[in-house]
Amino acid sequence: MRHTRIIVNHYGGPEVLRVVEEECPEPKDGEVRVKVLAAGVGMPDIMAREGIHPETPQVPYTPGWDLVGVVEQLGNGVHSVELGQKIVAMPIYGAYAEFVCLPEDEIIPLHSDLDAAEAVSIVLNYITAYQMLYRSVHVQSGERALIHGASGGVGTALLQLGRLAGLMMYGTCSTSQGASAISELGATAIDYKKQDVIAEVLRLTTDGVDYVFDPIGGAHLWQSRKALRRGGKVVGYGTTTTLRAKGLDSGNTGHRNRLHGVPIFALYLIGGWLLPGHKRIVPYSIQTLKRLKPEWFRQDLITLLDMLHQRKIKPLIAQRFPLAEAKQAHELLAKGGVIGKIVLVPNEI
Repeated sequence: MRHTRIIVNHYGGPEVLRVVEEECPEPKDGEVRVKVLAAGVGMPDIMAREGIHPETPQVPYTPGWDLVGVVEQLGNGVHSVELGQKIVAMPIYGAYAEFVCLPEDEIIPLHSDLDAAEAVSIVLNYITAYQMLYRSVHVQSGERALIHGASGGVGTALLQLGRLAGLMMYGTCSTSQGASAISELGATAIDYKKQDVIAEVLRLTTDGVDYVFDPIGGAHLWQSRKALRRGGKVVGYGTTTTLRAKGLDSGNTGHRNRLHGVPIFALYLIGGWLLPGHKRIVPYSIQTLKRLKPEWFRQDLITLLDMLHQRKIKPLIAQRFPLAEAKQAHELLAKGGVIGKIVLVPNEI
């Protein structure tokens, strides 16, 4: 049996995403073959394609951090899953395909009635939001939070979970559509292109917020610190600025570099402790925490999937693309202003 997948043979723009047809992979011992129903499209995919993400695989590789699928074939020694079972997983790469083989211990059962596109949004975006809220910091009802990029996939997840937690929230965006989405999710929208974000936060709150969730990284983390009240924390969960500054013309090989950005983060961490105001910067990395605390990842994902099943949360789906249109999906995300999650649907049923 043959199937289609997306491959990256060299790092670059969306044009390097190639559609190939080949024989379906066969599961090894301890693996299962999964028919992919939905694969998330996120900024880590774009940065890996460009060769600048700490988790960038060596080429050639297939992108795709997160997926929802159906177990289609069992390898030898697999006992905890059944044929036809709906599952979720976060392989970090490989999800842009019709079929993929995964280790048995990497997959988590999924309620059969859940929409695949909504469920795949939980794996990366909502886990990131949930763990920042409850693992990196411990939010309490009535506290204030500033969320940068609030209309995006992680941003809207933070808004939904923050509202359930009773937070007073402020979210940055750059479009009227983004502002409307932020308002509908219970937050005050701030247009960062037209307004001074820090000044606006201080005007609305008098003394600042308890938390800032910042996906931009670099010097922006220190700027975000200005929005904090005494004792507040900036949670930095992205290094887009730092990584993109490296560029593709520096001879980057694309090898994983999990320590990239650590020195500057360490400087900010130390500065937060030493300078007056006790305004601290806390780093968050979903893949690092998953490796260090895999039981947290599984526990938090199950909790969120139950919340989805109970309709306590509802991911916003920006657009669904066929697998062969991965290039267009990357182009749309790179333009910015996307509200919610972009999803590829290789075998939607």
